[in-house]
Amino acid sequence: MVFYPQSVLKDQIVTIFGGTGFVGRYIVAELAKAGARIRVATRNPQSAYFLRQYGDVGQIVPVFCAYRNEMEIRDVIRGSDVVINAVGILFERKSNHFSHIHTDLPNWMARGCAALNIPRFIHISALAVDRAASEYAVSKLSGEHAVTAHFPQATILRPSVVFGVEDQFFNKFAALANIVHVLPLIGGGKSKFQPVYVADVARAVVRCGEDARTMGKIYELGGPDVMTLKDIYVKINDVTGRKNCLLSVPIWLMRIKAFFLGILPTPPITNDQITSMQTDNIVTAHALSFRDLGIDPTSVDVILPDYLTRYVYRK
Repeated sequence: MVFYPQSVLKDQIVTIFGGTGFVGRYIVAELAKAGARIRVATRNPQSAYFLRQYGDVGQIVPVFCAYRNEMEIRDVIRGSDVVINAVGILFERKSNHFSHIHTDLPNWMARGCAALNIPRFIHISALAVDRAASEYAVSKLSGEHAVTAHFPQATILRPSVVFGVEDQFFNKFAALANIVHVLPLIGGGKSKFQPVYVADVARAVVRCGEDARTMGKIYELGGPDVMTLKDIYVKINDVTGRKNCLLSVPIWLMRIKAFFLGILPTPPITNDQITSMQTDNIVTAHALSFRDLGIDPTSVDVILPDYLTRYVYRK
């Protein structure tokens, strides 16, 4: 556990959007250790009450925000020293569209920060959005452009696929391995990922909030392990003691399957995600990264066995 006894964030007001999500809750916990006073913007304040356990009484306060318009966003961030955007979706549903969540909201936040003279804005994007052709990536990159246009001093973080106890990556594949005997290698399973531990991403956010030298910069966050989809399946088999077969599935066939799976409330895969997987999700050679933030990222081998125990094969 990392503590920040001399953190410059102590007693500063930090407003975070997406604080109840997978990555957001870890950011809130790290901010609390740093002594920040945290506002968690959420559509349902009661859903954020569990975050109060991470801080002292009154340190973490949920505030209502319906994410409907720019003025509402501006009212929520008013008086903040730091604003953090950790809002994101992996697939579209009903009123949650990529363009609104990944482009409109960051645009409104950046304009609000500029109008209210808020010193710091940290925006969490995603790795490879400047190279991938998926709607997810295009909307994320558009959001980055909106942020830098209105608030050039913003810090942008681009994490690779994020793993941890509550993730929707290793857990999803392990759950699939639990119910089927054959795991699909989409397009041969050659796509590369650089999984990053959620707590390391949270530490990076706090580090950026503390260090003014990170302002106006983009950091690509990847863990120490570069893995193909095939490597990931093999790792899950090793950890869970399973012997699932791996079968190469052409992308066109996987797209047909994804089309029908898309009707599920939480689809295991979408066609847009298949498009994303056709671009390697790894840190580029000359990008700013964890090393520039003084953080040593955590290997999947350190964390994965602890939370995949629920999927261990038992005779």
